[in-house]
Order: sequence, then structure tokens, then C-alpha cells
Amino acid sequence: MTKAILYVGHGTRSKKGAREAKEFLGRVIARVDTHAPIQEISFLELTEPYIPEGFERCVAKGATEITVVPIFLLTAGHIKEDIPEALEPLRVKYPQVSVEIAPAFGVQERIVEAISELVRSAVGMVDATDSVLLVGRGSSDPAIHKAFAEIKTGLAEKLGISQVIVCYLAATTPLFAEGVERMSLEADGRVLVVPYLLFAGLLLSEVEREVRKRQRSGEDILLIEPLSRHEVIQDIVVERATVTGKEEESVATVDH
Repeated sequence: MTKAILYVGHGTRSKKGAREAKEFLGRVIARVDTHAPIQEISFLELTEPYIPEGFERCVAKGATEITVVPIFLLTAGHIKEDIPEALEPLRVKYPQVSVEIAPAFGVQERIVEAISELVRSAVGMVDATDSVLLVGRGSSDPAIHKAFAEIKTGLAEKLGISQVIVCYLAATTPLFAEGVERMSLEADGRVLVVPYLLFAGLLLSEVEREVRKRQRSGEDILLIEPLSRHEVIQDIVVERATVTGKEEESVATVDH
């Protein structure tokens, strides 16, 4: 069996975001190199190469076993439907190739800890009066709301603060505009805006613009860096690429 890894990112219209994602995956590939002789990058939408091209490249290089590693934080429609649908015609076309899809990152304690570390590196000591606005991409999948409820609780505990509000950039409510307005009215101390996103992109740019606008008007508000800036995210992707799905199930999650 010749093993290949096919990384699948979301994709973005942002050139900066696409470049960030590819550079991030380049670092992952360098670490996984001894475990898989074939590794290719692809994206679900908006950024080339797309999944079929990446898959075909793996096959052309002799892959008989492909592990698809989604670069997605949480399990929602893209993981449950879109990626499997994109792979289905390829499974039919290449029945001799074994295909396994690794899970999304999920709610992990070490990711919540990574967010806490990004916050502390940006602001120093976190005061109990500080507030966090946790900003997700957004999905209509109820599992996303459940996941963010867990992340919210874990983040409040690790940072020692009581005020954490969750909002989203699309597809569900409360939307970011509502969340940031509520936070500006209710917060006693600094407002720390935490994007639950991996890379730069149009969605993050929307958040950046709003934070800058409020900073200019005198609000004590600060934007924290996206998650891929923390090395733990790279570690998780490397694990997804080098261990089996069953082994992955033992990865610690936030426990309440």
C-alpha cells in the first residue's frame, strides 16, 4: 500500500488567507514527510486546487490509500456533507483506492488553552473585568451551538472571567454586529475579540474593520490573532495525518 495524505482546507477569496493556509500546510507537510510519501493540498471551494485535482495528483503519484485530512475546526455541513460528496465520484472512479476521512478538530481542551495563551500574549494579564467576544464562522447545524457553548465555558474558566459572549459571522444568530454592540454596552473592562477562525480572510477582515472603527472612537477593544498562529493547531493536523481515526478518538476534549 502506498499511503497519501490529501489536506482539504475551506478556501477563501482572500489572497492573504489562501497564502496563509498554503504556508501553514507546507509546514505540516514538512513534519509529516517521513510518515507519508505522497502529500497534496486542496480546498473545498474558492481556492485552487480543488479536491478532485488534489485527489488525482495523489493517484497519479501511485497512491493506493488516501487519508483526507480536513482543516476544519468543528464538524458541520462541510464535514458531514460537502467533503464526502466531493469525494464520492472519485471513489467510484478509483475503486482500487482506499479513502479515509479524518475528523474535524472538534472541541479540545488544548485548543481552548491555545486561545487563552493567544489572549495572554496579546494583552498580558487578563483581569476579571475583561470580557471576551468569541466570534465563530457560523452554521445552521445545532452541533455548532453546542460546541461553542463548551468553548465558551472552557475559555471563561481558563481566563478567569465571567463575561464571554458568542456570536457568528453568518448562517446563524446572534450575528457579529449584534454581539459586538451588546458587548460594548455591557463590558466593564476591556473587550477582547477572539475569532474562532484558523486563517486571515474576508470574514476576519470584517471583524478587523469593526474593531479598528471602535478603537478610533475610543473603545477599549482588542482583536486577538486567528488560531493558526498557535503551534498546537499544526500539532493537531500532524496527528490527523499520522494516526488512525480510532486513535484520534482518545484525544482529550473539554470536560465539564
